[in-house]
Amino acid sequence: MTQTLNSTRFGDVELADDAVVEFPNGLIGLTGNRYGLIPHGDDGTFVWLHSMDDPDLALPLTRPWSFFPTYEVELSDSEAERIGVSDPSEADVFVTVRAAEEARNFSANLRAPIIISGGRGFQVINEADDAPVRAPLFAQPVG
Repeated sequence: MTQTLNSTRFGDVELADDAVVEFPNGLIGLTGNRYGLIPHGDDGTFVWLHSMDDPDLALPLTRPWSFFPTYEVELSDSEAERIGVSDPSEADVFVTVRAAEEARNFSANLRAPIIISGGRGFQVINEADDAPVRAPLFAQPVG
């Protein structure tokens, strides 16, 4: 089955049911609990996390290992229990991307990754020491 996402950015998008994620606790600073994952480009490096309820709300995400090969997500036991994922490597992990006019100014939030498993998503606090809120995505200028 599919669901229709209405977007001011992309128009009407048909999403497979497994591309729709329920965030029981929402997302930090945002409204709504249902979001769709929309691939951006053919290589899968980036996806859009788009609100199913707000046609204007879409966030760019990426899998952190595409840019940060040694990235680790460390969760407290209580956080792992809360989200039902004891090992983040067994789930889909994304980080939000802060876009800018120039690619060299793009950054990723490694401190608050989004973990998705079984159709449910959670934004968590990464307790790893080397997980900044604004990590530069591109070490060298792109262009």
